[in-house]
Amino acid sequence: MTTGCDARTGTVEIGPGPVTAAQVVAVARGGAGVRLTDGALAAIARGRETVERLARAEDPYYGISTGFGALATRHIPAERRAALQLSLVRSHAAGSGPEVEREVVRALMLLRLSTLATGHTGVRAGTALAYAALLDHGLTPVVHEFGSLGCSGDLAPLAHCALALIGEGQVRDASGRLRDAGPALAEAGLAPVTLAEKEGLGLINGTDGMLGMLVLAGHDLHGLLRVADVAAAMSVEALLGTDRVFAEDLQAMRPHPGQARSAANLRALLDGSEIVASHRGPDCTRVQDAYSLRCAPQVHGAARDTLAHTDLVAGRELAAAIDNPVVAPDGRVASNGNFHGAPVGYALDFLAVPVADVASMSERRTDRMLDTGRSSGLPPFLADDPGVDSGYMIAQYTQAGIVAELRRLAVPASVDSIPSSAMQEDHVSMGWSAGRKLRRALDGLARVLAVEVLTAARALDLRAPLSPAPRTRAVRDLVRSRVPGPGPDRHLAPEIDAVLELVRSGAVVEAAGPLE
Repeated sequence: MTTGCDARTGTVEIGPGPVTAAQVVAVARGGAGVRLTDGALAAIARGRETVERLARAEDPYYGISTGFGALATRHIPAERRAALQLSLVRSHAAGSGPEVEREVVRALMLLRLSTLATGHTGVRAGTALAYAALLDHGLTPVVHEFGSLGCSGDLAPLAHCALALIGEGQVRDASGRLRDAGPALAEAGLAPVTLAEKEGLGLINGTDGMLGMLVLAGHDLHGLLRVADVAAAMSVEALLGTDRVFAEDLQAMRPHPGQARSAANLRALLDGSEIVASHRGPDCTRVQDAYSLRCAPQVHGAARDTLAHTDLVAGRELAAAIDNPVVAPDGRVASNGNFHGAPVGYALDFLAVPVADVASMSERRTDRMLDTGRSSGLPPFLADDPGVDSGYMIAQYTQAGIVAELRRLAVPASVDSIPSSAMQEDHVSMGWSAGRKLRRALDGLARVLAVEVLTAARALDLRAPLSPAPRTRAVRDLVRSRVPGPGPDRHLAPEIDAVLELVRSGAVVEAAGPLE
């Protein structure tokens, strides 16, 4: 049975097959509920039978009748195994620092539930159903920023989720109120779970947090790269640039698919522009535009191709069942290294590089519009009364500060392994850290693009009576619905925030019309 979604109820059905990126977003951000299918419950039952058979055996099995990590050589008697699982969850719920966002916690819980549904973790059906009920009732365990090394998976974040399942720790209820887990479960009509053999380990040993952040980041970056094309097109017009360099035959000479898509967007966005047409004649002395205009498809396209690769990684991970030891299809319980977060950590680090570079190019276009030596006749800083007014001077400072931060965030986390667990876990992925910094980087990119859109909109106004292209004009008009046009200096921060909301909500792309 496959995993699906019931559009009538907004419920994602979890089977033994993989969830999709769209379903992760629906549960994490849209608040969709979840339901384990009959196929999932059957797979869980089969895996549990294997664990219970091995629990009765005299031979020790890791995670069932032994300690963990560097304590794996200690045999645990049957009467102490429930305490073993409880102690595991309590001791591993050792996170510290700021609270992680609700959407990240819901994403990691959905992905852990998807792995439970394969039957390869060996948990009981009742435990999986109780985990699903937390998502259904909007109870979000409090997870902290620090605690995961990305190997063995996201241990501390997942342990905090498991802690809530047993009625301990803290949660946010559906309204966002901070609650002790026990009373919050009781109020929702849910009973805390008493963990059995292997269940504590099955609940915490996965790469679900870093994968959830990768899926959410990919979803966001697809939208932001379209915004980057819109912003670039507006800036090309504002700076009296040419659209000829975006011609299909020229782009085809370097056949990168992302570049072709970005160039197609720029051609469509600039089609019908009176501003571009005004300087196409023989009187134009401009030979070539600056790189930040001319090379936008190459940079934005390379970012798209990087994202295509990380989408492929995410898709493979969504089809994975991560645990150690794992209940194999032939019934054996086998140790493995699939919990290592390197594939996801590398992808998260990889994305941080084009995020920083796309932002850097955006900032360069913005700066060009503010500099009279390069802006082709626009007033200094687009100010109403230069000298009295500073215009958008400091908005570019804000961009520059963010771009500098994005460059620091582009330094990879995944090369910074720190050994742990008495050298048993002597190489770790730092994938969780890569995910945390990528989320900050995406926030920065959105802010940088918002400043460029705001700046380009004013510059297009100042090119009147020439009219922008229909599609860039629609974006300019959208900005004007939230922010007044050129005039004396105003409090600028709220105007930047207003355009930022248009960027984040997808309104900018929607106004621009269909894009690749």
